[in-house]
Amino acid sequence: MYNLIRGISENGAVSFCAVDTTEIVREAERIHKTSAVVTAALGRLLTAASMMGIALKNKNDSVTLRINGGGPAGLLLAVSDGTGCVKGYAQNPVVEGLPPRADGHLDVGGAVGIFGMLSVVKDMGMKEPYVGQVPLVSGEIAEDITSYYAASEQTPTVCALGVLVDKDLSVMAAGGYLIQLMPGADDEDISRLEKNISKIKSVTEMLEAKMSLEEIMNTVLDGFSPNVLDTKLAEYKCGCNESRIERALISLGKDELEKMKAEHDDIEVKCQFCDKAYVFSAEKLLLEIKSNF
Repeated sequence: MYNLIRGISENGAVSFCAVDTTEIVREAERIHKTSAVVTAALGRLLTAASMMGIALKNKNDSVTLRINGGGPAGLLLAVSDGTGCVKGYAQNPVVEGLPPRADGHLDVGGAVGIFGMLSVVKDMGMKEPYVGQVPLVSGEIAEDITSYYAASEQTPTVCALGVLVDKDLSVMAAGGYLIQLMPGADDEDISRLEKNISKIKSVTEMLEAKMSLEEIMNTVLDGFSPNVLDTKLAEYKCGCNESRIERALISLGKDELEKMKAEHDDIEVKCQFCDKAYVFSAEKLLLEIKSNF
């Protein structure tokens, strides 16, 4: 079972990645209880992060996408590991009152805003992570990802992202694809790709029509005879656990924990990615610090 594929054209000129994130976005909506437009915005960012994560060299590497465009949704964050599994959150999960765009679609750009930056942080186990930043183009996210690749990685890229939300706020379909030109691409390859993109349906329309990821790849890369390189199962996955949270609290130090103890005997920490709550005894944490010295 898989929901993410990567492929390449027969001539090696064009690479392709596609992911069906319907279940991922449903899980994000369940955890964060997002309104429709925030579900669409966060879902698009999670989809992009998953495809960028699978391009990392090692499964323990990670990529973090951070957008704060000044819109009512506030900060949006998505993190993927090297297997394409993702987690994320929105600072303001409920945004209401935004009218739909002229084409009837949710106004993701209005919720995200355009007065800010897209930050991409890649942690690949080196001393310092790679950090790239580009100004937001539209806040619609796909165009902003395309802009990032052009400016920060000098890679001609087409990014398509979509989340279809029903009237009852349920996620009907979500996914996306990334197309990138390889160094050997020529003008004929570029023209053929542009022609294909100009006539295909949106990614959510294709997913809602029950097209497989291979069928989507063959449609987008019509005439390129693409081959599937690998397949993966990408999920919404948070790696938080009690011991990790405990270490983080202990790292705050004796003075800070004593301040917290003065307010409450127990300290509750809620994970921003999965909403799971952890409760610790402030007294026990202080004893743990004392025993280490």
